Amino acid sequence: MLSPQWLDELRNRLTLSSVIMRTTKLQRAGREWKACCPFHDEKSPSFTVSDEKGFYHCFGCGAHGDVIRWMIDQRGLQFMDAVKELAAEAGMEVPAPDPRAAKRAEQQAGLHDVMQAAQDWFVRTLQSNTGSGARDYLKTRGFNERTVERFGFGYAPPDRQAMKAGLSQFEEPLLVEAGLRITVDDKEPYDRFRSRLMLPIHDARGRVIAFGGRILEADSKAPKYLNSPDTPLFDKGRTLYNLHRAGPVSRQSGRLVVVEGYMDVIALAAAGIEDAVAPLGTALTENQIELLWRLVEAPILCFDGDAAGQRAAMRAVTRALPLLRPAHTLRIVHMPAGLDPDDLLKQKGRGAMEAMLDAPHSLLDTLWQHERDAQPLETPEAKAGLKARLLGHVEAIQHPDIAALYKRELLERFSAFAFPRRDNTRQPGRPWQRGLPVNPTLSPDAARRLKRASGAGAKIGLSSAVVTGLASFPDQIDRHADVLSRFAASDRNLAPAIDFLLEAAETLERGGESPICIPEGLVAPPDETRFSFLREGIDPQAARDDLAEAVSLLVERPALEAALLAATARFESDPEGAFAEQQRLLKRKLDFERRLGQMVSDRAAAAARMDSDRQAGKTTGDVADTD
Repeated sequence: MLSPQWLDELRNRLTLSSVIMRTTKLQRAGREWKACCPFHDEKSPSFTVSDEKGFYHCFGCGAHGDVIRWMIDQRGLQFMDAVKELAAEAGMEVPAPDPRAAKRAEQQAGLHDVMQAAQDWFVRTLQSNTGSGARDYLKTRGFNERTVERFGFGYAPPDRQAMKAGLSQFEEPLLVEAGLRITVDDKEPYDRFRSRLMLPIHDARGRVIAFGGRILEADSKAPKYLNSPDTPLFDKGRTLYNLHRAGPVSRQSGRLVVVEGYMDVIALAAAGIEDAVAPLGTALTENQIELLWRLVEAPILCFDGDAAGQRAAMRAVTRALPLLRPAHTLRIVHMPAGLDPDDLLKQKGRGAMEAMLDAPHSLLDTLWQHERDAQPLETPEAKAGLKARLLGHVEAIQHPDIAALYKRELLERFSAFAFPRRDNTRQPGRPWQRGLPVNPTLSPDAARRLKRASGAGAKIGLSSAVVTGLASFPDQIDRHADVLSRFAASDRNLAPAIDFLLEAAETLERGGESPICIPEGLVAPPDETRFSFLREGIDPQAARDDLAEAVSLLVERPALEAALLAATARFESDPEGAFAEQQRLLKRKLDFERRLGQMVSDRAAAAARMDSDRQAGKTTGDVADTD
């Protein structure tokens, strides 16, 4: 027995036009598709396909049905054979035809009742005395009563057993399966959501299938946002928050905006921008992209303007590349640095937000800009790396025509960037015209100094010290996120540690200062005596300042080495210019190593003085005791 809920999920996971296109040529007709009917002979098209409504219809012969009916009528399959073929394509298992299937279908229907009852209970709790703090928070966000009621805000009290009492009409196993309660070994189950502002998450039909909760205590060590786990009703990778409200609006506006979180969705709606949705705590998935494309051909990604938001946008771009097909793409809004949509609305109003949504960047532009700016491009090797990364993205595109067009456009941009026009006219004042030496070879003394400078930094473990320092002061990770991301792209050895820190920082409450525990083996243990920001007892602000200097030195070193290699590569074409550039860079390199050595020696001397002072104090104390 196949439940109606299971069949609905199967239909929702498939795009009807994509299935019909395999055997019937369709043409776009506004928001629908049209063709000459495959079920009877006709000269002018009267057969229409609507992905939004999920059915096809012929105005000539009356043929009508959904994706399952299409497989039966057009392919001649039996019902179960059609279901099995479509389920395999959608990644679903066909329930076994036994009494247990009927029981599961009945239980799933019961889960809908549980979730709606939980939503009603959360809303009542928000309006009670227990929810006063949550109501105050909503006022600080500027949400009026209409917005609070429309989006179904509620509150989960702090008591670990509050929901069990509030939903006593349901058995414990049902509450656990719904994701509302948690069981751990043989201990008493407890509420998943506690002390949180609650929001219901709906399916495409507007039924409550999950919840999201935001912590209210600013100093809490709990995750800032917590969503329901995957359940028989809820698959977070296949669900978009607010799709049931934004969908009808999008059909009128022809636009669909994707933001990072549900609070941004609600802020936009409160400002009058109601065609916005959000993923649920994960990067945008392939299934969510397909959901977006069912409504509009070019949805707009509008993620936060910080480093984490831009990384999320790039993850969505790379996931979309293999899925691209004619007319279907993504557009990306680059938010001002440090702002999310809610911030922009509060600071500049709806007009500023609409202006940004009216001028998004194309997927290709975003791809090019990201890879071009990912790391310094001062050497032939670095430029070759840029070209390889661009071609790697092209290879991910499955559609041959789109891949060819992307390759052509990206290579044209690369050529214009890597090989700009140069003025080869010799200018007066060249070294040979001033009687200066032309030989670009380094002197033996300079060569020895360069070799010594190149190896000095690695010996004192700067990389591992910086990673350990950032883990000790995680509030500094966002401050250096951009330069660290670019550095990680050029240093494969340190990249896993940097990526771990950046990902860990995204889960922290803003302003959180609890140290991050680095997995064993991710980075070599540093010499804690050499760097002040790793020593116990140092003033926290002084440690952060020293850590910032260390990050600057860490990032500066490979850039200097790359520039020196570039100057050396220019000897054949421009010997006098290369020689002068090399001498200038050598001075910078030696100054760099002097700064690094000075920082370490200063900290070591300070540590020695502290140890000496402590020892002197101990000796004095011993003398005093003998007196």
